[in-house]
Order: sequence, then C-alpha cells, then structure tokens
Amino acid sequence: MNKIWASVVIAAFFEVCWVIGLKHAEGIWEWGGTLIAIIISFYLMIMAARNIAVGTVYAVFVGLGTAGTVLAEILLFNAPVIPAKLALIVLLLSGVVSLKLLSNQKEKEVR
Repeated sequence: MNKIWASVVIAAFFEVCWVIGLKHAEGIWEWGGTLIAIIISFYLMIMAARNIAVGTVYAVFVGLGTAGTVLAEILLFNAPVIPAKLALIVLLLSGVVSLKLLSNQKEKEVR
C-alpha cells in the first residue's frame, strides 16, 4: 500500500474517532479532540484526492469509516452483534477493496 492509500486509511480511522466523539463528547477536551480528529480526517482525505479519483477516495473513506464505526460500537460500547449487519459490513468492505484494486489497475493502464 502506498503513502496515498495509507493516508486514506488513516483518514478513515480519524473519521471513526470524530464520529464517536460527536456522540460521546461532553467536556471541552473531548470536543477539542473531536474537532482535531475532524480536521486531520478531512485534510488527509483531501490530500489523497489530489492523486486518486475523488469518487474512489470518498467511497473508500466513507466505507472504512462506516465499518470502523460499527465495529467500534460493538467492541467499545457493547452494541448488539447482529449477523446481518456484520454480513453487510463484509459486503461493504469487499466493495471498498474492489474500488482500490480497480483504481490500481486504472493507474497502471494510464502509465
């Protein structure tokens, strides 16, 4: 995985952080951390979109963020494990991986 795709994955990690922060932040420090996570997340996504198609970057960013948020709910906040929800996350992640692979293939064809 190159540095650009790594920045998309890191941006998605920070997306999970700020989404959790929006729900659970109560004090000034939590809100400050949430704001910092938003800034880092969007900065990394925007920088990646300079080198990869915007639609692909956004789809991967949101897909990984969604999957990460659902898994964080289950692991950190004891949300119920619903098999259908987990199956849909697997389907979502397979789409994200497919977009990345297709993006890599397209880049090779352009060169």
